[in-house]
Amino acid sequence: MISHLLSVDSLTRDHVDHLMRVAARMEPIAQRRQVTRVLEGAVLGNLFFEASTRTRVSFNAAFCRLGGSVCDTTGFTFSSMAKGESLYDTSRVMSGYCDAIVMRHPELGSVAEFAAATNVPVINGGDGPGEHPSQALLDFYTIDKEFTRLGKKLAGAHVLMTGDLKFGRTVHSLIKLLSLYAPLRITLVAPPGLEMPSHLVDLVTSRGHRVEQRDSLAQDYADVDVVYTTRIQKERFTAEMSEGFSLSRDFTVDRAFLDRRCGRDTLVMHPLPRDSRPDANDLDVDLNGDPRLAIFRQTDNGIPVRMAIFATLLEVDELIEQDLRPVRWFVPARVGVDDREL
Repeated sequence: MISHLLSVDSLTRDHVDHLMRVAARMEPIAQRRQVTRVLEGAVLGNLFFEASTRTRVSFNAAFCRLGGSVCDTTGFTFSSMAKGESLYDTSRVMSGYCDAIVMRHPELGSVAEFAAATNVPVINGGDGPGEHPSQALLDFYTIDKEFTRLGKKLAGAHVLMTGDLKFGRTVHSLIKLLSLYAPLRITLVAPPGLEMPSHLVDLVTSRGHRVEQRDSLAQDYADVDVVYTTRIQKERFTAEMSEGFSLSRDFTVDRAFLDRRCGRDTLVMHPLPRDSRPDANDLDVDLNGDPRLAIFRQTDNGIPVRMAIFATLLEVDELIEQDLRPVRWFVPARVGVDDREL
């Protein structure tokens, strides 16, 4: 198995299949039906130098549910990097304290540079506009689970990716991961200037997938199986890009779009956070409670998948079954008030 998880490029299909199997075994623990202490005594260093809620807390929760503990750092202000410390020095110091490290950094390639200084497993929690491999794995796990529920197969599926495909690192990782599997039809819809990088389109096409690029959602998508939409990453815009940029309703994924242009069982996914402000033209809140909206099932799936990543990197994935016991505290039947039985 790999020693770090820095990019989807380091994963083979066998790696992904293994992680999916381990994640499925983690479900009872992630759903708070069973407890394991297989990582008791292990310490995770969670180094987030860029804003995060879901990814940071999800990694924390996954490590804790395996019995480990977490040391958390958020922002440059509270780190020695604010004093000029290099990534190399930070990596070596943190490796002396921790058994695994998750890092998020605003600069492309920074996490790989950090990982090069240590033999302790490092997981890329997002490096600027680069990649987010653990998100791609949980997205893939979600698609697989939802397709199983709906009686669909991945082979031949039609996946629509829309929104900020230039700076949205989640789609960069996901499209590469999907390309490891049976031929798909992938439609890319982005505002002008925010298209998927051409080298990724070329890679996916070279692996036998059919890729089409469009500039609007105002078309028919009745045969689309998955709509994967992303927030516009304005924080990564240059001053020139920001000047005069506006996004039309043509890029909003809402109930009207699904009802008029998509199929009855089209899944809607989003890596979150979504911009819920009325003029954001992101994923609309009017889909809340709609069974086609998979975003909260998607985030829930982040726990077993990240547990699987930790268990595999720290080589305890074969010990889980020997270390299970039932939970002793109250666990609600449904986490959210509008969660549905599907």
